[in-house]
Amino acid sequence: MHTLTRWLFPLLVLLLQACAGLAPRAPLPYQGTPPDAQHSTLGRLAQQVPAAGLSGLRLLPDGAFALDARLALAQRAERTLDLQYYLFRCDAIGLAVLQALAQAAERGVRVRLLVDDLHVDNDDARFAAFAAHRNVQVRLFNPLPARGGGVLSRLVRSLPDLRRINHRMHNKLFIADNSLSVSGGRNIGREYFMQDEDANFIDMDILALGPVVQQQSASFDRYWNSAHAYPIAALVRTAAAAPLPPARPDLLAPAHAEDALGRPLLSQQLAAGRLDLLWAPARVVADLPDKIARPDMAQRFAGSVTAHTLDLIGGAQRRVLIICPYFIPGEVGLELMRDAQRRSVRTTLLTNSFGATDEAPVHFAYAGYRREVLRLGVEVYELGPDIARRLRKLGNFGRSQGRLHAKMAIVDETHMFIGSMNMDERSASVNTEVGLLIDSPALVQDFRRLMDGEHFRSAYRLRLGENDRLQWIDRDDAGREEVLDAEPGLHPWLRLKRWLLTPILPEDLL
Repeated sequence: MHTLTRWLFPLLVLLLQACAGLAPRAPLPYQGTPPDAQHSTLGRLAQQVPAAGLSGLRLLPDGAFALDARLALAQRAERTLDLQYYLFRCDAIGLAVLQALAQAAERGVRVRLLVDDLHVDNDDARFAAFAAHRNVQVRLFNPLPARGGGVLSRLVRSLPDLRRINHRMHNKLFIADNSLSVSGGRNIGREYFMQDEDANFIDMDILALGPVVQQQSASFDRYWNSAHAYPIAALVRTAAAAPLPPARPDLLAPAHAEDALGRPLLSQQLAAGRLDLLWAPARVVADLPDKIARPDMAQRFAGSVTAHTLDLIGGAQRRVLIICPYFIPGEVGLELMRDAQRRSVRTTLLTNSFGATDEAPVHFAYAGYRREVLRLGVEVYELGPDIARRLRKLGNFGRSQGRLHAKMAIVDETHMFIGSMNMDERSASVNTEVGLLIDSPALVQDFRRLMDGEHFRSAYRLRLGENDRLQWIDRDDAGREEVLDAEPGLHPWLRLKRWLLTPILPEDLL
């Protein structure tokens, strides 16, 4: 054993030394949204604002309709398309989006695609080939020094640049002609649009038109011109443009003519030249791209999307609903809930159960807060992976499991946050995020129409039983209750794993 250690340790040191850090990005000329981007068909729609300061808004709860909205904007754009995503899979959904973008580029539309580098994996060549198309540019945000291979391999080979590994761009934006946008919780990939055979995310996007879109474009331009955004040609050998596989109609066609709110496809409305929108004041909250380079957490938190959202929640007078797949409140969140309890503000949380989460370590950390959160009078619901299928309004799950991925907050039935931010330390002071703060009772009412009743029949309600023991209550469609004394989906070996990992995993790394 000592002989093996004597040889392996020097080899590991040599391996890590061989993994060179990433050189600073070469200076590039500033490139912003052109001032005439709104002089287009979509731009003329955006000018039909009923009153100054209002933006047109529409929730996109159904995956097929959310995908149609993106493809429709790509097909109708005449000047610019700007996309910013944490994760962009080159699966059937991602290739359909790339194909629509390539067709727009052929029409003369300038396409800019900004993707966080962590999950690019083996798609380097695909993105490099896409960037070889006329009028297309691709940049990777905060790229890892190691190229090629899976995430784990790249992380190991990038260990000397540990600070770069941890800070990611979590933003999600799709902007057409500086006039219409789609933003919210969805990345680009099958599981975000109800097309995965095993597990699909319950998510929420929002279509926006008008002044708020110009704010989103300004945020995109800051990221695009950031020193953290590298042209893919500086990282990957440039590849010749290659034809993309044809889109699969079976993946793209919605099963229903109207979504869960009774509204038709955006593509149909754009063809008719008339959009069904709710008009309300809205503003963008966006982290600065240099947030990831600030030296301490307090500086990164100041002015962040999380800080703005917590201010909104902290100002509640009557009621707060938090919908978050990854919820780790920390002491700041607990104090917010204590204050709500003191002021008799009703607080409800909907998050994932252990069986529904795709991030077990995050759930382990959240589990350590549950009893305290319940003691503070918060109503806690956890989405069940199988009972989530009761949310039939949001699509056909088939045999797949349901997982919550929407990130929202509703305050006093009048104000809404929707965006990319989770309620955890990572979103607060490690990653960058973007979202919308909206003042619209009508939009909140639309959202309430989507929910499956006051008690979330797709989720377990938690309570504290005798001896402070956690219980999970399942209520079926007929209102019958079943009380579970053991956490659904958490088997004994996973309990041991949670017990071992929770004390040693810092919350900002989850």
